[in-house]
Amino acid sequence: MVHQKRIIDEVSGWLTVFEDGSVDRTWTGPPEVKFMADPVPQHHHFIDGVAVKDVVAAEDENSGVRCRIYLPERKESSVDKLPVILHFHGGGFCISQADWFMYYAVYTRLARVANAVIVSVFLPLAPEHRLPAACDAGFAALLWLRDLSREQGDEPWLNDYADFNRVFLIGDSSGGNIVHQVAARAGEENLSPMRLAGAIPIHPGFTRSQRSKSELEQEQTPFLTLDMVDKFLALALPIGSNKDHPITCPMGEAAAAVNELKLPPYLYCVAEKDLIKDPEMEFYEALKNGKKDVELFINNGVGHSFYLNKIAVDMDPVTASATEKLFEAIAEFISNH
Repeated sequence: MVHQKRIIDEVSGWLTVFEDGSVDRTWTGPPEVKFMADPVPQHHHFIDGVAVKDVVAAEDENSGVRCRIYLPERKESSVDKLPVILHFHGGGFCISQADWFMYYAVYTRLARVANAVIVSVFLPLAPEHRLPAACDAGFAALLWLRDLSREQGDEPWLNDYADFNRVFLIGDSSGGNIVHQVAARAGEENLSPMRLAGAIPIHPGFTRSQRSKSELEQEQTPFLTLDMVDKFLALALPIGSNKDHPITCPMGEAAAAVNELKLPPYLYCVAEKDLIKDPEMEFYEALKNGKKDVELFINNGVGHSFYLNKIAVDMDPVTASATEKLFEAIAEFISNH
């Protein structure tokens, strides 16, 4: 007789956690959206103007962080070196991978629109690797770029094409939390000759232990439900912590005072109908009050991580137009810094 493992937690189609600590991330939601979570293999030749390869970011292959590099095809008129965008994927710290189709579709497009090399980090997932594991991996990837800028280490796609004087951080949802953590830590480090030129948190997963007005009033979407917020963060935060932890609530009492942080310029992206818009805006106010260089970009009429929903981007004019505006704003921010 087969002994059934006891389920201790399930998160809306995405994740099942068993009593023995094992985790099953097989998609059990609607089959027609499963393709967005399918991995896309690397291709070293250009497809639609972008080549993709997976590398280990470290001297030592065993201790390194895996990254996916997106290299846009050279335009005849293009400058010698391209800005670098270091990307941290979303998924509530618990699900998704850098090679998922939904990210591939977005970041090949951004590589073309912004004419930049994108380096996307395969983050360690909770609950097997609780926070701050994902933030540590993101920071390790930034230090790897610094090593390359010092000619310590070899990655031809970056050594040959990257302008290490223009390195940007970008991240969606929980990846936006990592952007802020990595940016704050970078302020304490000597990164030269590399320069961290800017940071772009997109719909960061900021929240508090007390429900905000937007969480109670905004419509839930397949990309963000209250159940996902609560359960993913409970699985991801250090044991004994709640949502007031500095990683999820950087504007709260437990976090470092924003005015004391050394931060690069921020392009802070918010969606009008995001479930967690209110706490996101609280952190934006904290950045402004802390006299930080921050530009706010709001997409109206759309919800959390709308541009990752490939079906909506292709079929819905509102989502398509909002996605185009978001990419234009990101490309403009990068060209201005």
